[in-house]
Amino acid sequence: RPKPCQGSLLQDSVRRYLQLPADQTVLILHAKVAQKSYGNEKRFFCPPPCVYLSGPGWKLKQEQIKARDLGEAGFRVCGYMGLDSMGSSLMETQKLSFEEQPDAKGFSCAKALYISDTDKRKHFRLVLKLFFSNGQEIGTFHSKLIKVISKPSQKKQSLKNTDLCISSGSKVSLFNRLRSQTVSTRYLSVEGGAFIASARQWAAFTLHLADERCSRSEFPLREGYIRYGSVVQLVCTATGVTLPPLIIRKVMKQYAMLDVDEPISQLHKCAFQLQGSDRMYLCLSTDKVIQFQASPCPKEANRELLNDGSCWTIISTETVEYTFSESLACVREPVSPVPLIAALQLTGGGDVAMLEVQGEYFHAHLKVWFGDVEAETMYRSPKSLVCVVPDVSAFGSDWRWLRYPITVPLLLIRDDGLIYSSSFTFTYTPEQSCIPGQQVLSDVPQDSDKLLDSIHQEFTRTNFHLFMQT
Repeated sequence: RPKPCQGSLLQDSVRRYLQLPADQTVLILHAKVAQKSYGNEKRFFCPPPCVYLSGPGWKLKQEQIKARDLGEAGFRVCGYMGLDSMGSSLMETQKLSFEEQPDAKGFSCAKALYISDTDKRKHFRLVLKLFFSNGQEIGTFHSKLIKVISKPSQKKQSLKNTDLCISSGSKVSLFNRLRSQTVSTRYLSVEGGAFIASARQWAAFTLHLADERCSRSEFPLREGYIRYGSVVQLVCTATGVTLPPLIIRKVMKQYAMLDVDEPISQLHKCAFQLQGSDRMYLCLSTDKVIQFQASPCPKEANRELLNDGSCWTIISTETVEYTFSESLACVREPVSPVPLIAALQLTGGGDVAMLEVQGEYFHAHLKVWFGDVEAETMYRSPKSLVCVVPDVSAFGSDWRWLRYPITVPLLLIRDDGLIYSSSFTFTYTPEQSCIPGQQVLSDVPQDSDKLLDSIHQEFTRTNFHLFMQT
C-alpha cells in the first residue's frame, strides 16, 4: 500500500506541478474489430496496435533513473503486449522496442498479434506492460474492447447491425494491399503535413459526413451512418491535416460501384473519388499518395475501372490515453491502474455541492483535487468517485472583488503523491454577475468587512456550473 504524503507538502508539490506540468502519456491505437484466425493460419491484426509515449515527464524520469543507477542502459523503456486472456507469461506476448521519432515521441507497434479460433470470446482487450530496462515496472495499461469477427461481411449491410457500421465522426484507418499480399500493406498516414502511404505507421482519421448541397468552403458536418455515395471528409486526428471532399464508393472486383448506397461495414473495400472531379480517385504509388483517373466501363455506366492503388480497406479504430506524473513523488510502485475520467455529474449547490466522477480504474487510494485544493473524496466503485466540492474561498480572497467565473483543473492524486491529470475542469460561476461596464469603487467604505462578508455569503449560495474542457 502506498505511504500517505503529508498534506502541506503534497499541496506544495501540486502547486509546482500546476505551474510546470511534467506529464507522462501512454497512447494506445488499435482497430475496433479483429478478424479471427482459423487452424494454423496467423491473421495478424491490421492495422497493428501502436503505442506512443509522449510528454516531458518521460525524460525527467529517465534522468532520475540515470543519476541513481549511474548507468546508460537502465532508463530505456521497453514493453510487452498481448491479449488479456494470455496470463502473465511474457513468452506469450510480443516484445516492444521503442524508437524516438523526430517529434520526440517514443513509438512501437505489435505486428504479430492475432486471435485463434480456439478463443471463443466475442470481445477482448489488449494488455500493455511497460518497464524501464533496469527492471523497474512502469505499469499495466489496457486497450478498449475489440470485437471479434470471422470475416468481412459480404451481405448488404443493415442499420439493424450497427456494431459493424461506421458512423459520422468516428475514427477509421485506411490500408491498401497490392495483389492482396500482406507484405505489400501500406497505411494512409501523414508526415510533414502531407499525406503518405507508410509500411510502418498508420494514422487514425475522423470520418465526417458532409452536406452535399453546400459548397466546399462551407462544408457543414452531419450526423448519421456513412453510406456509399456520400460526400465525406477525412481529418487526421493527430495533425488536423484534411483531405478535400471525397465521395466514398464501394469496390467490387476492382470496379467502383456508382449506384450503391448501402451502409459501409468493417473491412470493406472502398474507393475515394474527389468531389467534382472527372473520375479522379485517391491512390497510392509506393509511398506517395496521388490521384488516379479511373476508366469508364462501356458496357455498364454504373461502374468505373480502378487500379490496385485506388482500392482501400476501411476499418474503425479506437484510442485510449493514460496520463500520469511521478516527477514530484518518489514512486516505486507501478503507476497502474491509471484512472480514466469519462464524465462528471454535479448534484446540489452552494455549501452542499457534490460531484460524482465517473470513469474506469478507480480505487480507494485516490483523492479528487480542484486545482491545488484537496476535496473530501469517497470511493464508490471502480467506475465512480464522489467528492464534496470545496468552497470557492479556498482559492483565495481576490474572487470577492473580481466577480467572474473561476475555472480550476480537476486532478486525481494517489495517496503516495502520484498525479493523474485529466482534460476536465470545474468552473465556479456566480448567478448574479456585475452589470457590463460597471466600475468597481476605488474607495473602500469603512464597513467593508461587513460588505465582504455579505458578498461571501451570497456568493457561496449560488449554484456551481460544470464545464468539460477537451
